[in-house]
Amino acid sequence: MTQRIDGRQPGQLRPVKITTGVLDFAEGSCIVEFGRTRVLCAASVEDRQPGWLRNTQSGWVTAEYAMLPRATHTRSQREVERGRPGGRTQEIQRLIGRSLRGVVNLELLGQRTITVDCDVLQADGGTRTASITGGFVALKMAVDKLVKAGTSSPAAIMAPVAAVSVGVVKGVPMLDLCYEEDSTAEVDFNVVMTGEDAFVEVQGTAEGKPFSRASMDALVDLARAGIIELFAAQRAALGS
Repeated sequence: MTQRIDGRQPGQLRPVKITTGVLDFAEGSCIVEFGRTRVLCAASVEDRQPGWLRNTQSGWVTAEYAMLPRATHTRSQREVERGRPGGRTQEIQRLIGRSLRGVVNLELLGQRTITVDCDVLQADGGTRTASITGGFVALKMAVDKLVKAGTSSPAAIMAPVAAVSVGVVKGVPMLDLCYEEDSTAEVDFNVVMTGEDAFVEVQGTAEGKPFSRASMDALVDLARAGIIELFAAQRAALGS
């Protein structure tokens, strides 16, 4: 059996930890850890709709994503200093937002906006997948508060959503790539799934030789198995 650089087996997640209630003021918050990758997720509720939803009963869920300057081996400049988020940041935060909206009934949410902020404290691969997985926990906590207050429906959250990376490294399919694996992978995928066994996104790239349909199916199956474990971690963190 192939052993990885951190001692894991190919089909094994990194140690996953979700610590809830880490912020006093946010309606929902957690720190999610995928191995050495750590992301702070905070959900904020505002009693207003985006302009294009006015005069409707629909609410909205959106996300923002950022990395702290020393989240990686060398300091990076804060994006606010550059004047605008970079293309990668915009792509990731749109993915997080789409993923969370995919499991929310926006009409049952009510005429409000929930913003989920995902701030990467430390990056060792899989920051977007960790953000989606932890972002859902923060979102669910915020909606649970609304339900308890009698201002939203428990049916507003239709299912959990979680995400994980998979890839082929030195010819071996692997689950939940750390940075070193991701940077040398021949094929890498990000897979986002809901608890209803449905996909929000399957994004795969061959860095060299194109991959076969059989290889793609095997990677998606590997990701699905990992995401089922992540759903269990979410339930444990939420006490449900």
